[in-house]
Amino acid sequence: MNRSRIEGLLAAFPKLMNTGKQHTFVETESVRYVYQPLEKLYMLLITTKASNILEDLETLRLFARVIPEYCKNLEESEIVDQAFPLIFAFDEVVALGYRENVNLAQIRTFTEMDSHEEKVFMAVRQTQEKEAKDQMRKKAKELAKQRQEAERSGRGSKTGAGMGMGGGGFGSSSFGRQGDSTTVIDPTPVEPVKPAYTAPSRPGGKGKALNLKSKKQDVDSFVGQLVSEGEKVTSVNQSTNKAVAKVSTPAINQEGIHIRVEETITVTAGRDGGLQSLELHGIVKLKINDEKMARAVVHIVNNDKKGLQMQTHPNIDKKLFAAQSIIGLKNPEKPFPVGQDIGVLKWRLSSQDESYMPLTINCWPNESGSGCDVNIEYELEQPNLELNDVQISIPIASGVGAPVVGDCDGEYSYDSRKNVLHWNLTLIDASNKSGAMEFSVGGHPDDFFPINVSFVSKKSYCDIQVTDVKLLEDDTPAKYSSEVCFYVDKYEIV
Repeated sequence: MNRSRIEGLLAAFPKLMNTGKQHTFVETESVRYVYQPLEKLYMLLITTKASNILEDLETLRLFARVIPEYCKNLEESEIVDQAFPLIFAFDEVVALGYRENVNLAQIRTFTEMDSHEEKVFMAVRQTQEKEAKDQMRKKAKELAKQRQEAERSGRGSKTGAGMGMGGGGFGSSSFGRQGDSTTVIDPTPVEPVKPAYTAPSRPGGKGKALNLKSKKQDVDSFVGQLVSEGEKVTSVNQSTNKAVAKVSTPAINQEGIHIRVEETITVTAGRDGGLQSLELHGIVKLKINDEKMARAVVHIVNNDKKGLQMQTHPNIDKKLFAAQSIIGLKNPEKPFPVGQDIGVLKWRLSSQDESYMPLTINCWPNESGSGCDVNIEYELEQPNLELNDVQISIPIASGVGAPVVGDCDGEYSYDSRKNVLHWNLTLIDASNKSGAMEFSVGGHPDDFFPINVSFVSKKSYCDIQVTDVKLLEDDTPAKYSSEVCFYVDKYEIV
């Protein structure tokens, strides 16, 4: 259909409507108008006469429910202001003239396009930039001090400017090209700092390299940057912020050698039970804080029985690890780089075995006269785990009001702006393996999916443990610190 044809059909619609009669459709020789009043406006669907009118009415009803998601007032000016978000939402309902099998919650998820990995990457990038600026300021202060001393001693400004930063050891390039979804990010600043003196006659310019005007941030820590970034880009629920904070914040008391075991899990499960997919990625990161301990080996114990696929870094001695589960460099004379988080071992697990799920969620919505009565419960499937800051997020249909919660283990909160009911539990472990919540609200059973789960744990899912660290010089035990973090990348019940 061309534009003039559509404009002609729309212009004919008001003339075909009969005042004083209650109809939901009007037919002509070639098309059928299916419509629904929305206060002062009409939601209109134009179809062929051969289409199924029951499906058309259902599609029209879904379109009408999408409008309040983006427009506070059903007025023409508000519709025009939100035209593009509405077009994107409508495109999820109808594709190439055919109705897609989606509900309101799925439309909301598809249009948001929220990426947890992007948030973490941007936060890490901001931290790297902040560290680079701090180092620039420090070098600039040292440079200014040297110039002042030179002027006092009559040497003028003939101070050395060869203060570029060099790399060594492993080299960041060898860590950034691994073919796994787990990426080891090199914390070295991207832009090298090369401060140099400028002649008085030369224009100063506005280069960023030596810009010493610092802008005070509300929060300097990595956690604060995540919260701030979430406010500006897209809102992040409190539980996710807590989990990312625990995952990304370095341990406070780090020894000369610090080891971090990190795991992320992605789960998609069906609402009627059964696991569709489970994928877990893990990595051991080594950080040398004391240059004297740069030549060391790490003893690993793998207690996993689920069938992990493990892989060491190319610079690690694979034969030594395969024979004795010891992580050491191929060249024993070459030290580990100092002050960097180095990924030395990673693993992957993929399964459709339901018994591997850390937590199962069962949701039972039953239709009643006024809406739905919903019973939802959780069950810890891995008794060795301790899940902290657990949040189970249940979508609620738009325009039905807040849910009425009955019995609830833990705490709950309702986000009226996002139409999401959050069920929060501080801890789920072997002594608190199961719990339930009941609530009533308007809507249909499909409106309460997909359910999203987030948590963080200080215990390894695959039970990979660091047992000992030794120095190569004299084969003596080295004092080290370690931490474990297991958290959710995506956990959905669809």
